[in-house]
Amino acid sequence: MRSREIEEYKSKLSLSERQKEILIGLILGDGHLEKLYTPTLGRLKVEHSYKQKDYVDWLYEEFRNWVRSKPKSKRKKVWNKTYLNYGFLTYGHRMLGEFQERFYRNRKKIVPKELEKDITSLGLAIWFMDDGSIKSRRHKGLFLNTQDFKKSDVQKLQQILKKKFDLSSSTRQDEKGEQIYLGGKSAEKFIGIIKSYIIPSMEYKIPRALKLTKLPKR
Repeated sequence: MRSREIEEYKSKLSLSERQKEILIGLILGDGHLEKLYTPTLGRLKVEHSYKQKDYVDWLYEEFRNWVRSKPKSKRKKVWNKTYLNYGFLTYGHRMLGEFQERFYRNRKKIVPKELEKDITSLGLAIWFMDDGSIKSRRHKGLFLNTQDFKKSDVQKLQQILKKKFDLSSSTRQDEKGEQIYLGGKSAEKFIGIIKSYIIPSMEYKIPRALKLTKLPKR
């Protein structure tokens, strides 16, 4: 499309409720909203290891009307090691700019007041698929990797998990920051809430101990 046609197309774009729910989960995870040259415009960047190709392709399909080019692979060099990543960029748009304004301060992610109201079970599932991990295959424990958030915002996230989903949690410090840890009954309940949204390629993130457990219903 020509630039005029693109601008006309973008003027008619609007995030669906489902896309908003997914977007919130991505922001809490590894997704990144970039502020563009025009302050009111934002753009979503999705990028993962090429091993997560199926997940990135699934996200692309969810945001297909917002993306001009299909996902692409690229090599990234870090400390003399080369990694193969895979991802896509959305159009720059004022709606994404509004999310960027809500969830970022000085280029750092924050937890806005309205998150408790806005986050849903689908958003929780995206957050886990995007940046969740397990303690081990043998244990039920789950981590949400919240190291990009300052300590006070991690506490806010814990409060939201408890108040909205009745999920108790603790934190663990690593070299990058604080992780949220869900153990025992909370891990069971968490997986019960999100399991129906987990795509096949991401089922490896569910500990075997939880796969064998009769989970609470959503």
